[in-house]
Amino acid sequence: MAAGPPSRADAARAAVHPVNTPQAMKIWLDRVPRTSAYPPDFEATLKGQGAAYVIEMSTAPDCLPCGDLWTKLGALKTRYGWAIRTISAQEAMIRSGRLGLPWIGHPVAWVRPLADPNRIIPVAIGTDHTVNISRNLYLAAKIQTGVRVAVGVRAMSKFTGIVGAAAPSPSTHRRKG
Repeated sequence: MAAGPPSRADAARAAVHPVNTPQAMKIWLDRVPRTSAYPPDFEATLKGQGAAYVIEMSTAPDCLPCGDLWTKLGALKTRYGWAIRTISAQEAMIRSGRLGLPWIGHPVAWVRPLADPNRIIPVAIGTDHTVNISRNLYLAAKIQTGVRVAVGVRAMSKFTGIVGAAAPSPSTHRRKG
């Protein structure tokens, strides 16, 4: 019997990498290519646009990739002046749904103008390398200021999917009988 094409669910599972140890996160991050070429206005755009935007990130207790992404965003905040704040899990799921993104877990980070809470652009689904996150911040700023959305989204469409492992549900440990 010949196997058919992978289902949407199969593709989603292949793109999600739940981790709960530093070693597992490192193994997945080591597989992720790093951005190495930047446009000439990269630094100026990130430094010049930082005050106009906020990075909002979902998080969860004991989420290793959340802490990793928060640390990397903190370094980018220091370097470029972008504000960072956390949002609730409920808000994160609502945003993902509005954009048609499947909910895969924490962390997810978005950029939006400080003055407009409805113009959100996802910049990280899972943790990533700092150079890739900064590339996505640059592209989000460009999209927000007039670059064709299709161009920016295509350039940042490779999110890592390295997310925190979900805690087991209490209902999974019930005895039958």
